[in-house]
Amino acid sequence: MISKIKNAKDLARTLSSLRGKGKKIVFTNGCFDILHVGHVDYLSKARRLGDVLVVGLNTDSSVKKVKGEGRPINKELDRAKVLAALSSVDYVTLFGEPTPEKLIMKLKPDLLVKGGDWKVKDIVGGDFVTKNGGKVKNIPFIKGYSTTSIIERSACR
Repeated sequence: MISKIKNAKDLARTLSSLRGKGKKIVFTNGCFDILHVGHVDYLSKARRLGDVLVVGLNTDSSVKKVKGEGRPINKELDRAKVLAALSSVDYVTLFGEPTPEKLIMKLKPDLLVKGGDWKVKDIVGGDFVTKNGGKVKNIPFIKGYSTTSIIERSACR
């Protein structure tokens, strides 16, 4: 499981080698703070779109900037280990910026995917991917599942 967690530099080398063998690289990103069935379904669908699924995971400081105080609930290494334990996920790499744009430029995925709440034209890094011959796609979420709603429900109990 730990071997699936790589820094961006090492992962870029690994992906370059896999791409050279004809493998299609799929990239997605997120906080994945409290993993739930919606995440698992989404990642499974993303994996079926290519040969290798890479998850860019926001660091703790990045999650705090994006989601606010009190987040993340789970620490970055714990979140990375949980994602790496999924059979649909081939690699996990952390990024500390509010968006994964620099990471996407370094990894050069063939397909960039985000959840259905994102319009394809608004997906960060999409321009770079398409200019380099790749594609951008959104995958519909399962309704009723979000980390924020889980946190809100649990706070009421």
